[in-house]
Amino acid sequence: MAASLHTNREVTLPQGVVRYRDEGTGPTLVFVHGLLVNSALWRDVIAGLAGQFRCLALDLPLGAHTVPLNADADLSPSGVARLIADFLVTLDLHDVTLVGNDTGGALCQLTIANHHERITRLILTNCDAFEDFFPPLLLPFSYGARLLGTRFADLLTWTLQTKRAQRLLMATVSLRRAEDETLDAYFSALSSGDRAIRRDLTQFLQQVSNRYTIEAAKSFPQFQHPVLILWGKNDLFFSARNARRLQQEFPDARLEFVSQSRAFVPEDQPILLAQKIREFVGESRAFGSNRQERSEVASEFVGGSAVSTTPTTTEE
Repeated sequence: MAASLHTNREVTLPQGVVRYRDEGTGPTLVFVHGLLVNSALWRDVIAGLAGQFRCLALDLPLGAHTVPLNADADLSPSGVARLIADFLVTLDLHDVTLVGNDTGGALCQLTIANHHERITRLILTNCDAFEDFFPPLLLPFSYGARLLGTRFADLLTWTLQTKRAQRLLMATVSLRRAEDETLDAYFSALSSGDRAIRRDLTQFLQQVSNRYTIEAAKSFPQFQHPVLILWGKNDLFFSARNARRLQQEFPDARLEFVSQSRAFVPEDQPILLAQKIREFVGESRAFGSNRQERSEVASEFVGGSAVSTTPTTTEE
């Protein structure tokens, strides 16, 4: 299936109109991107999964969205997590596997902490967590937005006005060389002159704080569903220490490190990521989405002998 850079649907939520891609049929996967990109981040992963799954990916108000939200929309991290939850409700999605990357991984953590009812699996790639929201190297984005307001978004737009600058930024998060079409998909909205796009981005950046991720982490022991953490080993921003902490905090989590990938695992290793998602969802569906149920079924499956559900770490 050919990978598309463009969304094909839109939905009206209480916060405003949100564009999204909706491809394939089968068990539901919902993909959540991070800062300054959009659903195009997941294009190659979705292309590898749409034959077996219903794949939905939102364009969140993080600077690469093409339709601004309502002026009064809550664009704090908890507000964007509420938007994700409203999306699940509006589309009547159940038994959802939530997949996050970068800032989107933090938003997934907030979503399961406060709106977990429809989510039965979680997959996190390199992302903000615990005290690192943002990680130290990215904190100037939040400080700049608080100090300068929308002028910071204007400055960021000016800095990223050339393909060379855009490609240099992408090189910090992805080993894969970004094509011009990909750069346009990510950065054209910010440079379009639509002040409301920059307003949305500014409002989010101004409210980023690790108090959100620290508070969300308190709920992890209560998330009694399988979690898969896939972490690019060449990341410049997100610490592998946090990957291990995430694995330890969830009751039923597996951690695997991915070679030849920076923070954007969906860009660098989309085929591997699609394969890991397919295996993880298939395994959890075969043995039940609840940890206790999977343990009981697994014990029966092997003739009554005990099967360990201890979290594991795998080096790729």
